[in-house]
Amino acid sequence: MLNAPQLTAYGHTHVGTVREENQDSFRVSTAAEPPLQAFGALYAVADGMGGYEHGAIASAQAIETFYETFYQGNPQKPPQNLKNAVQAANWAVYQASQRLRARMGTTLSALNIMGNQLHLSHIGDSRVYLVRGRNSTCLTNDHTAVGELVRMRVLSPDKVRTHERRSVLQKCLGMQLVVQPDVSQHKLAEGDYLILCTDGVWSHVEDQEFAQIAIRTGDPEPISRELIDLAMQRESDDNLSVITIHIQKVAPQAETSGERRMWGLPQALRGKLMGKA
Repeated sequence: MLNAPQLTAYGHTHVGTVREENQDSFRVSTAAEPPLQAFGALYAVADGMGGYEHGAIASAQAIETFYETFYQGNPQKPPQNLKNAVQAANWAVYQASQRLRARMGTTLSALNIMGNQLHLSHIGDSRVYLVRGRNSTCLTNDHTAVGELVRMRVLSPDKVRTHERRSVLQKCLGMQLVVQPDVSQHKLAEGDYLILCTDGVWSHVEDQEFAQIAIRTGDPEPISRELIDLAMQRESDDNLSVITIHIQKVAPQAETSGERRMWGLPQALRGKLMGKA
């Protein structure tokens, strides 16, 4: 039997100062959705590709299909539920592009929290950070040409934000029939903050600043708003979305037979102690 963790969360989005349309979408678990004791808490953020038509439709369709498919799965198999939900979201966006005769794509980063476990699925260049203590660590790899250079150690991580090809995606939803998302699992601790954000935010906020703002502010709503405000002050030219989750109390979770665990951190951060942002 799964005991639900105690947590608070808040999501916020802004069209920004340059774009005319907000092509980001996000969603948080609500009381109207399946009980936390069954599926755990579910959060997702998607960033429609601004270089193509109908980015807003792509991100909204991806989020809707992802949630619907996830809740049709087996509550005891969150990694498989995440994989199935991502594949279904990809197919839904692909079908929409065929109907509209337009190229459509979107990123998708999602979290499922069950007991003391964080299950994460990710494709694209939105990011998920874990703030633990005073440290921030990015839990996701950027599926971009620049992200690949970082993984190959050709480019240092601190050069990503200013690189001219930072937003050139290598993987996203809607462009191919089958996708391979990153799926991983991490153990949570009381006091952790989880922050999901689109690249309109993280491209103008340094990794350690996520921890500094979370520690100083404390509550998910002002954290989310301050991160967006800070990125806009630094002249972000994209839509901006943030979900902040505060883990107030974790609950033990029984092991499930046959569940495959994947503990790896992003390549650029391997070898560091776990203390994420």
